[in-house]
Amino acid sequence: MGPITSTEEMNTGHAVLGCQTTDKTIITLFIILVLLCVVAVIGNGLITIALGMKWLLRRTLSAHNKLLISLAASRFCLQWVVIGKNIYVFLNPTSFPYNSVMQLLNLMGDFLTAATIWFCSLLGFFYCVKIATLTHPVFVWLKYRVPGWVPWMLLSAVGMSSLTSILCFIGNHMIYQNYVRSGQQPWNVTGNSLRNSLEKFYFISTKIIMWTIPTIIFNIFMSLLLISLVRHMKKTLLTFSKHQDIWAQAHIKALLLLLSFIILFISCFLTLVLSSASNIPFQGFRYWMWQVAIHLSTVIHPIVILLSNPGLRVVMRRGCC
Repeated sequence: MGPITSTEEMNTGHAVLGCQTTDKTIITLFIILVLLCVVAVIGNGLITIALGMKWLLRRTLSAHNKLLISLAASRFCLQWVVIGKNIYVFLNPTSFPYNSVMQLLNLMGDFLTAATIWFCSLLGFFYCVKIATLTHPVFVWLKYRVPGWVPWMLLSAVGMSSLTSILCFIGNHMIYQNYVRSGQQPWNVTGNSLRNSLEKFYFISTKIIMWTIPTIIFNIFMSLLLISLVRHMKKTLLTFSKHQDIWAQAHIKALLLLLSFIILFISCFLTLVLSSASNIPFQGFRYWMWQVAIHLSTVIHPIVILLSNPGLRVVMRRGCC
C-alpha cells in the first residue's frame, strides 16, 4: 500500500495543494470506474438471468452453460464488491488498509477474483476439449468424460478460491494485530513501513501462485485449441466446395472470438499482478488508473459473449417478450 497520511499532514498547505490539483482527475477516474462496473454488472447480470431462465424452463443446463453461468455470477458479485470497496476508499482515502471494513471487502474481493480466474480457466479447458479436433487417445477420452466432471471442477474452483481468500485474510489480520499490539496509530503509519516483509512476500507470493496455476492451465489449452482451429481452417481452405466460404467465415469468427478471450484474460491477469506488486496509495492517481485498467476487461468480455452467443440472444428475446 502507499503512504497513509495523518489528519495533521493532510491539513498542511502542500497536501491541500496536491489534493486540489488531483481532485478533478481522481473524481473523473472514479466516475469512469463506477460506470465500467455498472456496465459489467448489467452484462453479467443479463447472462446470469438468461441462463437461469433456461435452467428453470428445462430443469437442466449443459456443461458449457454451467461454466458460463458460474463465471457470469462470480463477475456480477465481484463488480458489486468493487463498487462498494472503491466508494469506501474514495470517501476515506486515508483509511488504514487493514481495518475491519477493508478486511471484509478484501476477503470477498479476493475470493471472487480467484473464482473468476478459475472459472475462466475451466471454460477455456472445456472449449479446448470439446472443440479441438486433436486425435490423441487421451484427448478423445477427455471429450466424453469432461462434461460429467463439470460439477466437480466448479467445486474444486470454489475450494481453491476459498483457500486463496483465507490465506490473504490471515495475512491481513496478522498485519492489523501487529499494529494493534505495537500501540501505533494505524493512520500515522507510513506506506514504507506498511509494506514490510510479510506484506511483500506473503501477499504477493500467495496471490501470484494462486492466480498463476489457473492461468497456466488456461494458456496451455487455449494454445492447443488455437493450433487445432488453424490446422482445421487450412484444411477447409484447401478443399474446393460450395460451402468453403461459409466454413472459412465460421473459422475466422471462432478464431477472433478465441483471441479476444485470450487477450482479455491475459491482460486482466497482468494488471492484477502488477497492481498487487506495486506500492500505490488510495489517494494516488495511479491507484484509480489501475482500477480502471483491471476492470475494463470484465466489461468487454460479457458484451462479447452476449453478442456472439446465439442461444443467449434467443433466451433474452423470449424473456423480453
